[in-house]
This record gives sequence, C-alpha cells and structure tokens, in this order.
Amino acid sequence: MASLAWLLIPLFAAIGAAIWGSWAARDRTQGDISELAGYARFREAMDKADPARQKEKAHSGSAAV
Repeated sequence: MASLAWLLIPLFAAIGAAIWGSWAARDRTQGDISELAGYARFREAMDKADPARQKEKAHSGSAAV
C-alpha cells in the first residue's frame, strides 16, 4: 500500500503540470488589446486634465526652428 502512495505523487505532479502547461499556453491576445485600449483612454484623460501640459505641446522649442 505504501508503494501505491509513492506512485500517486508523480501522478498528481503530472496532472498538475498538465493543468499549469495548458494555462500558461493559453491565448492572451484579447487581454492585450483591451489593456492597450485602456492605456489610450488613460492618456487622453491625462491630456485633457492637464492644461499646462497642452501649453507645452503648443509652445515647444522645436516649433520655433
């Protein structure tokens, strides 16, 4: 009976490795798209919220050259 218990340990490890491997290999492209869209909305909100930053963009030193 003890030898059977020792054989169950690698079996559970293999099952756990298969579950972790399928989770790690999942398709994550959908998450990236929503993250990038959220970041773009964040940048737009920050640009609207900071009028001093908009003045800097309008009067940058490179525009005078």
